[in-house]
Amino acid sequence: MRSLATLIPHVFAVVFYAIGLSYAGQHFEFESPAILWLGALAALHIGLRLQVQSRKGFAGLVWSWESPESKLTWKTTAFQCIPEIPYALRTLTIGLLTIAAARPQSSSSVEDLTREGIDIVLSMDLSASMLSKDFDPNRLEASKEVATSFVNERPNDRIGVVAYEGEAFTQIPLTTDQRVVMNGIGELQTGLLEGGTAIGMGLATAVNRLKESEAQSKVVILLTDGVNNAGKIEPLDAAQLAKLNDIRVYTIGVGTIGKARSPVAKVGNQFQYDWVEVQIDETALRDIAKLTGGRYFRATNEEKLAGIYTEIDELEKTRFNVLRYNQKTEEFLPYGIAAVLAFILEFLLRQFAIRTLI
Repeated sequence: MRSLATLIPHVFAVVFYAIGLSYAGQHFEFESPAILWLGALAALHIGLRLQVQSRKGFAGLVWSWESPESKLTWKTTAFQCIPEIPYALRTLTIGLLTIAAARPQSSSSVEDLTREGIDIVLSMDLSASMLSKDFDPNRLEASKEVATSFVNERPNDRIGVVAYEGEAFTQIPLTTDQRVVMNGIGELQTGLLEGGTAIGMGLATAVNRLKESEAQSKVVILLTDGVNNAGKIEPLDAAQLAKLNDIRVYTIGVGTIGKARSPVAKVGNQFQYDWVEVQIDETALRDIAKLTGGRYFRATNEEKLAGIYTEIDELEKTRFNVLRYNQKTEEFLPYGIAAVLAFILEFLLRQFAIRTLI
């Protein structure tokens, strides 16, 4: 019974130590976790106390009530625990000091996200032949729909739109506002400029929008369904200008193989259609792409056109740089303060309270 009376206060001390250690382990990281093994000193201290008590006998409080011993066992044990409380506080102090010495630390991370932006200009052919019916409902509307989806999938890039027929103009300057770009694409239609297909002018205008860009990557997606037959700039001359400005050009030829129902005349506001041989200057488009480090694609239907834009989207992924800063905060102070308080309480109990009771 005396050994039990000696052990009980230490059990409570160990429980409090275990709670503190568990909390620290769940919420913090230890700078020096090996120091936690010094917690075994608390167990050694308890063992020494048990050995001392068994050797010299219990010198604690003794009941003087004239009552049967069997009825006073639990009360006797409780009072016999009191002289051991200062030593139990020392056990707790040892445990708390080991936690503090292991330096529990909380950490918080801050991420600095930067992107290597891509500036993209869509250069789209608006010539009358883009109303051909080999796409549903025609080449122009199918191209606009796919381009809009492409823009919608690239929220982190600046995108602009250039349109051309016999001349070229900027429909939308470079912007990160996807809604503005998509609305601008939706407003494109044939007949806005002089008739013809000025591929060189369309490419040169797109390059002009990008040459002052400071983006790490600059791209033109040039779409046409015909042969350069207008404008003052040859397609390969525009390609040379793109190369000098480190601009990649992806070229897309739009149109089926063979013949397609295409506009051949305009009566009033209505086009008349007939079967016309599809002619695309694929040689020039390939040369443009090769010269600038891009690729040439042929879209014979709307599904292939959508697949081409998807492939370009994969080729021109926006790159992100993530810098993560980990800030650590020392959390040993509460455990150190608790250890000091336990030590002070041990001293006060030993010097005053326990001595008075005894």
